[in-house]
This record gives sequence, C-alpha cells and structure tokens, in this order.
Amino acid sequence: MLLKKRQPQLAAARLPAAQSGADAPRRLYADPSLPDRAFRAVLRSGGGLVLAVMLLVGGFLLYRAWLALDRAGWSFLATADWAPDAGRFGIAAVLVGTVLIASVAVCVAVPLATGAALYISEYAPVRLRQTLISVVDLMAAVPSVVYGLWGVFFLQDKVVPTARWISAYLGWIPPFDVQGADPDDPLAPASLYTSSTFIAGLVVGMMIAPIVCSIMREVFSQAPAGEREGAYALGATRWGMIRSVVLPFGKGGMIGGTMLGLGRALGETIAVFMIISLTFDIQWHVLQSGTSSVSSLIALRYGEASEFGMSALMAAGFALFVMTLIVNFAASSIVARSRSGATSDA
Repeated sequence: MLLKKRQPQLAAARLPAAQSGADAPRRLYADPSLPDRAFRAVLRSGGGLVLAVMLLVGGFLLYRAWLALDRAGWSFLATADWAPDAGRFGIAAVLVGTVLIASVAVCVAVPLATGAALYISEYAPVRLRQTLISVVDLMAAVPSVVYGLWGVFFLQDKVVPTARWISAYLGWIPPFDVQGADPDDPLAPASLYTSSTFIAGLVVGMMIAPIVCSIMREVFSQAPAGEREGAYALGATRWGMIRSVVLPFGKGGMIGGTMLGLGRALGETIAVFMIISLTFDIQWHVLQSGTSSVSSLIALRYGEASEFGMSALMAAGFALFVMTLIVNFAASSIVARSRSGATSDA
C-alpha cells in the first residue's frame, strides 16, 4: 500500500525532468568541415551574384529610361507611333508584334519539340538515341544570325504558297486575312506575304524547338520505371503507356519548357530583324507583310537615336526585360511545383 501511494508522487517528481530532458526534441547540429563550408560559400556567392547582376541590369535600364517614362507616363503602353523627338512614342505596336511572333513560334515549336522528345526518349533505338540528343543540342547552339540567313534566303520563298493557301481558306479568321490581296489570284504579288509575322515566327520557332525539346526529353526520361512496367502489365500498348504515364508525369515540365521557350522567343533580335519589314502600326494580320518587335526596334534605331530617343529605347528594353522575367519566373514556378520537378529535386 505504501508503494502504491508513493507512485504518483514519484511520477510527479519525474515529470519536470522528463519534460526538460527525455521528451524534449533534441536539436541536431552538424559541424561542417572546411570543404563543406567552402562549397556552401561558393554556392551562396554564385546565387547572390546572379541576383545582383539581374537587379543591376534592371536598375540600369530603369535609370536610363526614366526620362522618357516620366514624360510619356502610361501612354507609353498605349501609343503605337515611334517619334520620341516629336513627343509621340510608345510600344503598343512593337509589343503586339513581339507577342504575335512569339506566339507563332510557340505554336510551331511545341508540337515539333514534343514529338522529337517522345521519339528520342521512348522510340529511338539505344544506339541512335545519343546521336539524336547531340544533334538537338547542336541545333540549340547554332547562332541566331544563321537562322536569320536561312529564313531570308531559303524559307521565305518556300512559305509564300503556304501563306496564300491559309489566306484563301482561313481568311475569314481576322489574323489570317491579308488586306489588299486576292488569294484566288495567282498573279498577286508575293511581296504581300513576305517579311511577315508568320515567317518570323517560323524561324524563331525553329530556334527555340531544340531548347524546348531538351527540357521535355529530360522530363520524359525521368518517368518512373515501375509505373511504366505496371502499365505494360495491365495490357497497355506503348502509346497507351505514354499517354497514361509519361505525359501526365511530364506535364509540368512540358509547360515549363514551353514558357522558357516563349521567354527566349520574346527577346530574339537578329533573326527577326533580318526577316521582318518594320512598321509602327498595330498589325494583327500574321500573314501580311510588315510587323515589329521590341528587340528589332532597338537594333534599328540605336545608332541614330538622340539622347531622349536613347532613353525611349531604354524604356522599351525595360518593358521587354520585365515581360521576359515574368515569363521565366512563371515557368520556374510551374516546374518546381510539378511532379517531375519534385522528383528531380529530391
């Protein structure tokens, strides 16, 4: 009886010690060695340097553009004319042209890149796979001026009949209409269809397709082998396995790769500048000659710009910089939240 009476007292006496010691979570601490500390410092320095460079670029553009932005105000986004010395300037026309060229490029690049990535990761023989990967990576390293020359001297003449056909059968859709052209007239001048948004978008699409393909291929190749084998065990064909396992697994990576390609297409300069016929009207007709882009505007007017004109060009560059950052950050967020991104990070 005496022992039973003392048991609650002993438990109460032990409770503070247990709370302070045994039941409290232990705080783990690892003393990193010198190589670990050096490696961590290098990584932090590299990340901080990239962020600092990005902030410096944005700050420099904003500083140089402030004179023009202060005078134009919000009309800078709504004005299509470009005459800074006369007080009429804005990026409405070049911004629309930039978005349309990038949209055409994405529409061309994404199906091509998806098919190539699926073939390399799922269908290509093992001996051929590495060769195809090297070819795709090599295409991504080709300078943009080479793509521009290819588009001007080879692709442009070959695309005119296709543009005529699209205008003839789909001209009732406003973007595919060509003003002043009769698609049924075989003698209609080809100059109405050259130097257009469509041709520039095709060239830029061929430029970004290798980049998008590389990202998609990496994501598709990380699909779990267990789920692949499980789909085959349930009687799925190869395409059924791809549709039920590979494509859902790589959906986030596909979206992220597409948006990264879009960010690359928005800032393309040389190839677009060599192809298009620059105009400062809002041009919605993608098959019609004449379009514009922010990067081509800067390349064209940089050499002859006055001090205020240079500030206006810097304002256009700052707008492109912000738009590209938004697209790239959105792509990074999508990839990080995707299933494939979480798997690769782990």
